[in-house]
Amino acid sequence: MKHLLTSVILLLLLCACSSPTAEEMASLAAKGYYEHLISGEYEYFLAGKAGADSFPKSYREQLVIGYKQFMAQQEKMHHGIHEIRIVSAKADTLLQCMNVFLVFCYGDSTNEQVAVPMVEYHGAWRMK
Repeated sequence: MKHLLTSVILLLLLCACSSPTAEEMASLAAKGYYEHLISGEYEYFLAGKAGADSFPKSYREQLVIGYKQFMAQQEKMHHGIHEIRIVSAKADTLLQCMNVFLVFCYGDSTNEQVAVPMVEYHGAWRMK
């Protein structure tokens, strides 16, 4: 029993010291962007979209309006999104992206799983 416990502890330490995988990095990025959205930080959410830095100003403004409307709708229908949880991530070689699966935990105690396609863009994970 003592050797099993020691082996488990060593395995956990080894895993803790390893660098994060692409799946983990994409998942954390996706969750972070959606946390900006539910906090009302729409520009930061928009910055998480691949290519957003080259969107025309008028298009960026329209997207921010859409994000505000989406959040108002979620508030009305579900009492808002209170938490974002990471479920998993899986590489999609055909579409050349990482599909991150998140769960939206709503204020009315319901949950919804969503898929967020993520791509590496200028060295960082961004929403496709």
